[in-house]
Amino acid sequence: MRVLVTGGAGYIGSVVGAQLVAAGHDVTVLDDLSTGFADAVPPGATFVKGTLRDCAAEVLADGVEAVLHFAAKSLVGESVADPAKYWSNNLGGTISLLEAMREIQVRTIVFSSTAAVYGEPGRTPILETDPARPTSPYGASKIAVDTTLTEFCRLYGFGAVSLRYFNVAGAFQGADGRWLGERHNPETHLIPNVLAAATEGRPVQIFGDDYPTPDGTCVRDYIHVADLADAHLRALAAARPGQHRIYNLGNGAGFSVREVIEVCREATGVDIGVQAAPRRAGDPAVLVASSAKIQSELGWRASRDLRAMAADAWRFTQARSPR
Repeated sequence: MRVLVTGGAGYIGSVVGAQLVAAGHDVTVLDDLSTGFADAVPPGATFVKGTLRDCAAEVLADGVEAVLHFAAKSLVGESVADPAKYWSNNLGGTISLLEAMREIQVRTIVFSSTAAVYGEPGRTPILETDPARPTSPYGASKIAVDTTLTEFCRLYGFGAVSLRYFNVAGAFQGADGRWLGERHNPETHLIPNVLAAATEGRPVQIFGDDYPTPDGTCVRDYIHVADLADAHLRALAAARPGQHRIYNLGNGAGFSVREVIEVCREATGVDIGVQAAPRRAGDPAVLVASSAKIQSELGWRASRDLRAMAADAWRFTQARSPR
């Protein structure tokens, strides 16, 4: 199948692109490189530098049969400071993509959504049927795309699947031996920040150690990026005209901040120090997903544990460190 991966030079998009190539798909990556990296585009894929508004129609017209859509802005804090940027990029850019798809008769799309659509949930584990109550423009823009996809499925016969991720971690070694991992700037995710602290010999800040959890720190659901990519390939095969399916993706088990730091200590062999800091506003004590729906309907389940995530992320960190 000829597949377009938007945002395919980013962390998750690059790993999905590599797995698509390995599975025999003809892959084109469209990315403006505002946050992605050209060297993350997998060997065997065609790379087009550009935006959804400027280039999507031309790329789609080259025989594309399906789209995996990762191109978006994704920093919660930035979305609060500059909401118009997020509405323009995440919703406006996606509508441009969908209109181009409709014009060219491409009807299949897998969308990179987020657990941020749930905001502060009333219960855990979170189900897909739980209310969407985003607490940031980032989360609000993603649920707006979901609503738009539902309408395009109903009105124009699109087949869409939205995958709502929780905390993605780990790294992936491609067929060429290169490691693909997180290179965000600024980096907001816990595991790469802990590994950076190990590399630099400094302590890690823990934001809040008085939560109602077993060790007082926040509990989150983590998923390995390679498992996440597998879910995208399954979603691509499962998309059906006129249907918009929505699935949560997670491990089904939560890990506290202190547990994550301890696993990173094991992976690195470094006794990483910690510093307690005040809670951050809007951080729920526990966020854990129920992935029962995608397990039942698509046969997907997370196969790699937290230790594998930390170990692979550390291999990526070491591969990029100066010798």
